[in-house]
Amino acid sequence: MSESQPPAVSVIMPVLNEERHLRNSVRHILEQEYAGELEVVIALGQSTDRTDEIAAELVREDPRVHTVPNPTGRTPAALNAAIKASRHPVVVRVDGHGMLSANYIAIAVRLLEETGAQNVGGIMHAEGENDWEHAVAAAMTSKIGVGNAAFHTGGDAAPAETVYLGVFRREALEQQGGYNEEFIRAQDWELNFRIREAGGLIWFSPELKVSYRPRPSMRALAKQYKDYGRWRHVVARYHQGSINLRYLAPPTAVLAIAAGLVVGIALTPWGLVVPGGYLAAIVAGSVPAGRGLPVGARLRIPLALATMHLSWGWGFLTSPRALAKKVIASRRPAIVASGSGV
Repeated sequence: MSESQPPAVSVIMPVLNEERHLRNSVRHILEQEYAGELEVVIALGQSTDRTDEIAAELVREDPRVHTVPNPTGRTPAALNAAIKASRHPVVVRVDGHGMLSANYIAIAVRLLEETGAQNVGGIMHAEGENDWEHAVAAAMTSKIGVGNAAFHTGGDAAPAETVYLGVFRREALEQQGGYNEEFIRAQDWELNFRIREAGGLIWFSPELKVSYRPRPSMRALAKQYKDYGRWRHVVARYHQGSINLRYLAPPTAVLAIAAGLVVGIALTPWGLVVPGGYLAAIVAGSVPAGRGLPVGARLRIPLALATMHLSWGWGFLTSPRALAKKVIASRRPAIVASGSGV
């Protein structure tokens, strides 16, 4: 790669019911401060809103934008379809509700060259548009909400287990056969684990930032985090040794709170110490997390934190073993080689 000729970049987008954010997300891609060639490949699920119509408009308006079908509606299948339809040696993943910072691609390409990494990524910068979303964003960017996950809370540039979204060398995706389509959730973590097992480097840098719109309701947030916990347990079963204490905290909390409530109601009020202590902890933790936010948002942060923790933990605890068996029996799809290296 020469300084005068940056590598061409393919941006892949899995979308389903993204009429609210798709146009703005694509605009942030097309307006990147990047001198190299750029294409956008949108994999369209079976949306029930105006997503497909908006995507068709984007194709007509800019020849760099293309679409491919994703009949299953599943994110990993969409990603693989978009990778196969793309052409360039650098592959950037962006979701339909993600907004890239202006020089995101330029920084990512530089980091790929400087570090030799197979995948680089940065901060998932959650931003809300109302009190509930502001509360969720605050919870998702606080250590009491997500622990020490650098891609949520920030930190120094360093090797990482996984990163948000990712900017890949195409050959890394081809070597691994792309995303495992059985992983409806946690497909990023699982792919990055395989890349690391093969000797590749995953690199986190706070220079990279993608604005993210949180789920718009408590019910949607609960489903999101239950699925996260459920599929993170599948990864743990599929890849022995991939779990750590941070991932065990939510299910442990769920069990402790449930036990405390049972003991407190049936035997002695002392059993309520654990659920009471948890409630006090999230209320106290919401104070620094909510600095600068409107009162309505600050009051909702404890509810957002409890929804995230307990839904993730419940999903982890109730993840059926049959899912892991299905994953193990599956064959990873082949990604056809189609680009030159970086």
